[in-house]
Amino acid sequence: MSQEDQERVRALGETPVSLPRHAVLHREGEAPRYIYLLVSGWVGASVLLHGGERQMVKFHLPGDMLGTPSMCLAQAADTLTALTAVTISRVPLEAFGALFASSSRFAAAMFLSAQRERVALMDRLAAVGRTPAIARVAALLLDVGERLHALGAASEEGFDMPLTQEQIGDHLGLTAVHVNRVFRQLAESGLVSRDRHRVVLLDAPRLRAMSARQPRVMTRDVAWLLSSEDA
Repeated sequence: MSQEDQERVRALGETPVSLPRHAVLHREGEAPRYIYLLVSGWVGASVLLHGGERQMVKFHLPGDMLGTPSMCLAQAADTLTALTAVTISRVPLEAFGALFASSSRFAAAMFLSAQRERVALMDRLAAVGRTPAIARVAALLLDVGERLHALGAASEEGFDMPLTQEQIGDHLGLTAVHVNRVFRQLAESGLVSRDRHRVVLLDAPRLRAMSARQPRVMTRDVAWLLSSEDA
């Protein structure tokens, strides 16, 4: 997107508000009226299973746009819950739609973002269905580390990951006890150091090999998606 479009996206939202940990932004089944710009903090997206349990489908980090999957539904697909104290800005769907209609670059960026999300979900489905627990945890740590590094919130000294073992387990299809066992195994193998919420990846290459993550290189060339007038 152009700098002008980026500024227009930031201006879409209402005045940012701060919410405490455990606050619910929207609940599964509600009529979607907004999407949300996450200014700070972590938010979890979860869905309710028939047995009454919740499956954590995504961890949202600062800069993420939340609630977009529900735009195509009459009822929200997931529940968005603050995993830490957060600052968010609500964006009415009408304002989002107006920008989508007026800027082909913004529309292209959102289309490609949706495809990246689709690839990420494909990889996660393959990982949960076909890899052992230690590979799933390794993949999650690498993914979070890379996303935080892009935000300037991770370095060689590690990063903060304010997730409980239960939340990690809900995301990866594991029990909290199993997650704890995997972290001990990673620490004993010299791969990861964890002190409360602080995580240090001591041997990222070995973690990558262990995780069986597909190497994905995202394209930045979107000329094919834009008309010659906009390119």
